[in-house]
Amino acid sequence: MSELMTLFVKGLGIGLAMAAPVGPVGALCIRKAINAGKTAAILSGMGAATADTFYGAVAAFGLTVVSGFLVQYQQPATAVGGIFLLWLAWKFVTSANRNAATADPSTGPSLLSGYITTFLLTMTNPATILSFIAIFAGIGFVGASDLTSAMLLVSGVFLGSTLWWIILAFLS
Repeated sequence: MSELMTLFVKGLGIGLAMAAPVGPVGALCIRKAINAGKTAAILSGMGAATADTFYGAVAAFGLTVVSGFLVQYQQPATAVGGIFLLWLAWKFVTSANRNAATADPSTGPSLLSGYITTFLLTMTNPATILSFIAIFAGIGFVGASDLTSAMLLVSGVFLGSTLWWIILAFLS
């Protein structure tokens, strides 16, 4: 296998590994699958996949200014993420299934709100960027040696993460 294909396959594995641990985002996607259908769950997961791709790109392209900023403001971002997570939990508990019977899962705002919610939840987790930096360093990829390599690695991350959310939606 060529070096470029190997990078893509590693990115695919990294994307799967970053998305697979079932946490708040996974729980949201499972709930979406149950209440609103597989399409809504997949689109919710795509919000997390987009955030994973952003953080993967930051790590792969060696954007030290962005990663430095994210690390510097890790505590406020964690606090915002925690508050957001508590708000989601409160909304989950109070809404139960009372809106599920009247909701139309094919409506645009519902699909878009799922995407935005999981995107924001994933983006407010500064551990994600640190994980990507550590994983990329662990596989020997520190900064973009060339644009093609970085793009293939990040493309693999996106596809791996996306694949996980599709699998999760169909298993829910």
